[in-house]
Amino acid sequence: MLHYKTYIKGDDYPWVTFIHGAGGSSSVWFKQIKEFRKAHNVLLLDLRGHGRSERGQWEKGDSFREVADDVIEVLDTLGIKESHMIGMSLGTIVAQTLAEWHPDRVKSLILGGAVIGLDIRTKLLLWAGNTFKRFVPYMLLYKLFAYIIMPRKEHEESRLAFVNQAKKMCQKEFVKWFSLTKLINPYLARLQSTTTGVPTLFLMGEEDYLFIPPVKEVVQRSDQFRLITIRNSGHVCNIDQPDEFNRHSIGYIREMETAYA
Repeated sequence: MLHYKTYIKGDDYPWVTFIHGAGGSSSVWFKQIKEFRKAHNVLLLDLRGHGRSERGQWEKGDSFREVADDVIEVLDTLGIKESHMIGMSLGTIVAQTLAEWHPDRVKSLILGGAVIGLDIRTKLLLWAGNTFKRFVPYMLLYKLFAYIIMPRKEHEESRLAFVNQAKKMCQKEFVKWFSLTKLINPYLARLQSTTTGVPTLFLMGEEDYLFIPPVKEVVQRSDQFRLITIRNSGHVCNIDQPDEFNRHSIGYIREMETAYA
């Protein structure tokens, strides 16, 4: 089972589950824990092959659905019937997959640095990664991707946070995760049509130039989708601008809890 950690406020408080991106770990949420644990039960977990979770969990044919089922296993173990899901980067795909296959377990989605569509630049980047992933040291590829996605000086803290966490992975795990990107574009298109019934807040850095255009498009298609753009922030907006990220996320959860009441 995945490695996880909880901060429990009490039975009357909502659960919030944090899902990090590829190459990261639950430690990337260090700027969220203090604020969220004041009025929420918090679940932090390391996805397979990341952080302190066991390596070698992959079987042939595993997809984002199996990765999402790993999260459900943790929820079942802890007796968590439903939770708000907060994802970052590739973790937003895991969160949306949870909403597709287990909608009764997801109270809302908060997607930071959401990956919901790929333009020609991103497709080229992924093609290069898939072509060379078995021959080029994965950290070289990861650092290259980090600089392309988070290029500015003000992104340095978030870029270094993910690079330092990625160092704890191994080449084999990196290859497995990167292999998931081969079918990502058609998969993402289907996800957007199957999760329209789940309240969703997109939190995007205004400098997240690769991923914000498709988010702006998809938000227009459903009144269940909402977009907030965070100034002076890149792809990993929870680290670049944590106060804004926390304020908008907590406010949205409060709004959803009031609607559920």
